[in-house]
Amino acid sequence: MTTDDFIKTMVLFFPGTKTDIEEHINEYGERLDTIVIEDFIMPEVIGILKKDTDDELIKAVFGYFEDVSIYADKKLHDVFLSTALEILGNDRLILEKAKKYMGPITTALQIEADAYIGRIN
Repeated sequence: MTTDDFIKTMVLFFPGTKTDIEEHINEYGERLDTIVIEDFIMPEVIGILKKDTDDELIKAVFGYFEDVSIYADKKLHDVFLSTALEILGNDRLILEKAKKYMGPITTALQIEADAYIGRIN
């Protein structure tokens, strides 16, 4: 599984991000994956966790996150760890909600992300 696969799948979950990503590519001449994930995809993920009203979408997204955690190639693994999973740890209340849906591999990687940036020992 590649970063391209990840972004394409996340656009399927959050179709409203497609235009933002296209504008981003037009502005920069290429897709800067960490910016796309940080600025367009993760705000959507955080938004559904805050609303906590669409369990099916949340379950689908975090089921996919578990697949990413298991099957990502090296580049996606590193980008996913340093963007998506770090962002989930930025707000403890959001992280607690997310933990209800995270699989065991995603949970372990999120802890690794927090440790990597010194948020936990």
